[in-house]
This record gives sequence, C-alpha cells and structure tokens, in this order.
Amino acid sequence: MPALQSLVLTDRAATPIDHTFVPLTIANGLAVVVESTGVPIGNNSVKVALNQTPTGRYKGVVKLVFPIVQTQTINGVDTPVVVRTSYVNMDFTFDATSTLQERKDVVGMTASALGASKVLINDTLTKLEGVY
Repeated sequence: MPALQSLVLTDRAATPIDHTFVPLTIANGLAVVVESTGVPIGNNSVKVALNQTPTGRYKGVVKLVFPIVQTQTINGVDTPVVVRTSYVNMDFTFDATSTLQERKDVVGMTASALGASKVLINDTLTKLEGVY
C-alpha cells in the first residue's frame, strides 16, 4: 500500500518542467496532493482513491485539477480569481480476479495512449480536433 507522498509530473513545455505535488490530506481513502501556486484557489491538485464496489470489483480513480488564476482589480483592490479550470478524470475498474500483470498492462497502455506521438488521442485532446 503506497503512503501519501510527493508526486512529480512533467509537462510538455518546449523545455519540459517537473511539477511537484506535495501531500495535502488523506481522508476516507481519498489522497490529495497539490502543487502550490502561492494562492490556494490556484493550486493544481491530484486526487487518488481506490474503493471496492458492492459487486467486488476494484475501482481506482485519479482526478487532476488545473485552475488558471488571474488578478482582478476592482476599486483599487487586487483579488485572485479563477478564470478557467482544466479537469481530468480517470476511472479504472478491475475485476477481483484480475491479475497483477493484467492491471499493469491496462495502466501502461493508458499511459502510452496519452503520449504525444499518439495523434488520435493527442490531437483530439490538445488541439481540440475532431476525429474523422
């Protein structure tokens, strides 16, 4: 069982940057790590949880939230405001009889599917292009 720990994720900038998410909280099986932006409403976050369903399946959930904050000035008072947010929700459901290798393969292929060279998924998500 993994302990709540820091998570480093690399972006796709021209010069890639590592983003460090540090532990914030864990409650009821939901672990939260955040990348502090200095303004709490603007913190990027990753949430991870694993639950067993009533049917005996295991459901793993990974949620990423990336708010964009700008400063709003009203009557000379500067206030940070979230102007838009990107959300990612990944749900993995495994049968209780699945093998470790089967689960590794599913997670590995999911990670591979998000690679920049996989244009079907990459261009649909990053370039907002429809599939034809």
